[in-house]
Amino acid sequence: MTEQAMALLCRGLDQLGLPWTQKAAEQLSLYGDRLLEKNQVMNLTAITDPEEVVKRHFLDSAALLPSKALGGRKVIDVGTGAGFPGLVLKILDPTIQLTLLDSLGKRVDWLGELCQELHLPDVTLLKGRAEELSRQKEHREGYDVAVSRALASMPVLAELCLPYVKPGGLFLAMKSNKTDEEIDAARAIIQTLGGEDPFVMDYLLPETEIYHRVVTVFKSRPTPKAYPRKWSKIKEAKI
Repeated sequence: MTEQAMALLCRGLDQLGLPWTQKAAEQLSLYGDRLLEKNQVMNLTAITDPEEVVKRHFLDSAALLPSKALGGRKVIDVGTGAGFPGLVLKILDPTIQLTLLDSLGKRVDWLGELCQELHLPDVTLLKGRAEELSRQKEHREGYDVAVSRALASMPVLAELCLPYVKPGGLFLAMKSNKTDEEIDAARAIIQTLGGEDPFVMDYLLPETEIYHRVVTVFKSRPTPKAYPRKWSKIKEAKI
């Protein structure tokens, strides 16, 4: 990445109050380079300016870390796409035991190659549909935290993610700050899935005037066996 992009990254991490190492900065720089290279042949991101990649992807993903909810915990990133937020979190906090889940095999294969090049331990890669894999014994309520930065609405994300979370764990959804309506629409399904009422925290994306939010759901009860439903039912959620 460019010197300007790297300087922006370091300033942004400082603004978030995050400790970071030179190794982590170099890993993120390589990540950015590989992302933009691969993006020329695979649709990974609409953002192609290195400084915007830093702001819109790296710093936005890193904004989950000040909550102190992830360190040393078993975390699944549902619908990870190009690895956001999961890989950024793992680079900045190597104690996270990370699983990356995506439905597209080509993306999962690229993420596997990237993890090897970045020398990231304790990263598991899963290819499949989120609503199907969470019914498998080894994944059902097998994680301390589920995170997602996917574009799906909050009711859909809740049903895709909460079945992975063990009681006592958390679901963290990264959303726009203009999502009050969809969060309200998700309250009923969150309760059904074993979650408590969502807690919303807005934050300023470093080096921008953009506000995003983290929606945190504490899971207090097991998810009923009937959930998640088939995709044809999940996608009918209204906001």
